[in-house]
Amino acid sequence: MRLVENWRQATKWFSVQMMTIIAAVPVVWPMIPPELRAYVPEGWGLYVFTIVAIGGIAGRLIDQGTGSGP
Repeated sequence: MRLVENWRQATKWFSVQMMTIIAAVPVVWPMIPPELRAYVPEGWGLYVFTIVAIGGIAGRLIDQGTGSGP
């Protein structure tokens, strides 16, 4: 197994950003005060995770270019 050639730029990849969100939410969610969590409707978590996961898949499939910016 080898790293991809441009692994140092992984933090700029949309797919890596989406997977980071998926990994961070279960850790951060209990730290959010209950008053703020009450604003998120019950049952929305599944939909949010699904959308973020689809974003991660799209990020792997769409060419994000090799340039350094816009």
